[in-house]
Amino acid sequence: MAMATYDWKTSTFAEATAVKAIDSHTYEGSFPDDWSIGKVPNGGIVCGNFLAVAKLHFATTLKAQNQPHTIAFHTDFLRRTQEGPCLFKVTDTKLGRQTSVIHISMSQGREEVVAYLTQSNLFTEEGLSLDTGFELHPLPPPVDLAKLKEDKDEHWERREEMPFASFRKAVTKLQFHFPRAGQPHRSVGDEWVHLTTGEKITNQSLGFIADMFPMPVESFRERENPYDSNDPEKAKKRLAIYWYPTVLLNIEFKKLLPEEGVEWLFSRCKTKQIKNGRMDLELTIMDAEGDIVALSHHGHSEFPVDAADLEADSEAF
Repeated sequence: MAMATYDWKTSTFAEATAVKAIDSHTYEGSFPDDWSIGKVPNGGIVCGNFLAVAKLHFATTLKAQNQPHTIAFHTDFLRRTQEGPCLFKVTDTKLGRQTSVIHISMSQGREEVVAYLTQSNLFTEEGLSLDTGFELHPLPPPVDLAKLKEDKDEHWERREEMPFASFRKAVTKLQFHFPRAGQPHRSVGDEWVHLTTGEKITNQSLGFIADMFPMPVESFRERENPYDSNDPEKAKKRLAIYWYPTVLLNIEFKKLLPEEGVEWLFSRCKTKQIKNGRMDLELTIMDAEGDIVALSHHGHSEFPVDAADLEADSEAF
């Protein structure tokens, strides 16, 4: 089956997270429309910009700290973001020998997203290390990445197009592979992903990876998992369009990926409760070696929407 094509201008992850300094603590960027859900920039690409600001800030203003790596990230989405220019203001909250903490506020005429980021140096960190014996339950199916690339893996199949990709443009930036036998439970979403932009995945792009997954809520609403079907038209017929704005997103970075990046990452998304229009999401992101790369926790709201609803100039929450 041929890969889906789209009729809008596309940009790379590097282009979508390009930031530049205005002064020592002020940076500017811009959210392209091809990384949006409707007219709202995907929360993951917003996080990618925050991580880009932190990286630049610690490579310039705070270079003497020698703490180039984000190890913890907490962000709150106060208001709906918009496509186009954005401004970031950094406050150096705590500067230390082992870790430092900065606060970043993003505005587009008003303050819309705030975050705290903890920086360290993953090259030089040392301390107690113990094998906890952690493993996912149930274990995901084995994978042959060479065969997966050709969509010939025995246990995993390529999803040619995600539901409502023309509305959820951000989902077109990843190629998703789901278990051929179906997800292990309606509350769980397993996937192998890689970027469709020709780029590899780095720690900076983990903010986007952590916000891209098969939504377990949709398998509960529809009584069957739309991500088990490789027929996008069938999925559309049974899947009402919903918007799941991110209220908060946390990431703990466990492993430093190679500077040149990796092609594939695995993630498991799991929800524990969906109630009164709110849901939690927990993600475990792992590499091809089976190492934990990052852990992420989300809080989301849920809205049944028409595309026109997201055009309105009003707050999301």
